[in-house]
Amino acid sequence: MERKMTLEDKAIQSLTTKFSSDILKPFYDGIEKYKLISKGDRIAVCVSGGKDSAILAMLMKWYEKNKGGVTVKFISMDPGYTDEHRRMLEENCKRLGIDAEFFETDILACTEKTNKSPCGICARMRRGWLYRKAKEAGCNKIALGHHFDDVIETTLMGMLYGAQIQGMLPRLKSRNFEGMELIRPMYMVSEDAIIRWSEYNGLEFITCACKYAQGEDASKRAEVKALISQLEKTNPRVRKNIFNSIHNADCDTLVGYKVGWERHSFLERFEENVLDKDI
Repeated sequence: MERKMTLEDKAIQSLTTKFSSDILKPFYDGIEKYKLISKGDRIAVCVSGGKDSAILAMLMKWYEKNKGGVTVKFISMDPGYTDEHRRMLEENCKRLGIDAEFFETDILACTEKTNKSPCGICARMRRGWLYRKAKEAGCNKIALGHHFDDVIETTLMGMLYGAQIQGMLPRLKSRNFEGMELIRPMYMVSEDAIIRWSEYNGLEFITCACKYAQGEDASKRAEVKALISQLEKTNPRVRKNIFNSIHNADCDTLVGYKVGWERHSFLERFEENVLDKDI
């Protein structure tokens, strides 16, 4: 008797058929281009309950099965969700066949006690917990669900609101957890494709679950999203151009820049007659 197709089967199959060019190809191209995965890697895929981490879980399931040489483990942190959000997270994991190890923290409660940017503190605390749990599970990498639009929006937000030119790297070494790395396998996958995949499979997910979800940081990102969409009406390549700009930075034209914690000025090379470009 033929086995009935599950939602997990359908979700993964749709990645190899209807969404092969929009999702699966850029996912695989990003892994190859940025050398995100090596044979023998044990990768903890971090499942937050949102659409991005859910599709990442499906993509990593596909990669483990079809490419081999890696072990994928799923971990899911409850930072202090409401009962409704926790239930939605668990139900979606069950429906998609994501066998995640759940653990609880009080991160959302901690962010309410600070006067600093709650989103930044939340992100750092989440990452620390995820590194710790992944290392305890014998993994050497954590995989997060950041995508193409996160990259370009973060780049513009840094310039417009943070007064800095700063990208989002597809791969990072942990400073505090020796031997651990963070990878972003969906670095080249657009958010629009992820939304269409979610809708096609009839899936609904958690959005940001804290009280700051509609706060200042969220409104800034919404403004940048709207700005990019407006620019795209007259320049269809604007998203790609922003993305490519952080791959083609001309450091000879920057007045100041940082390497690690060390600041540098164009004057250092100017006095050494290194700069000879007439711009």
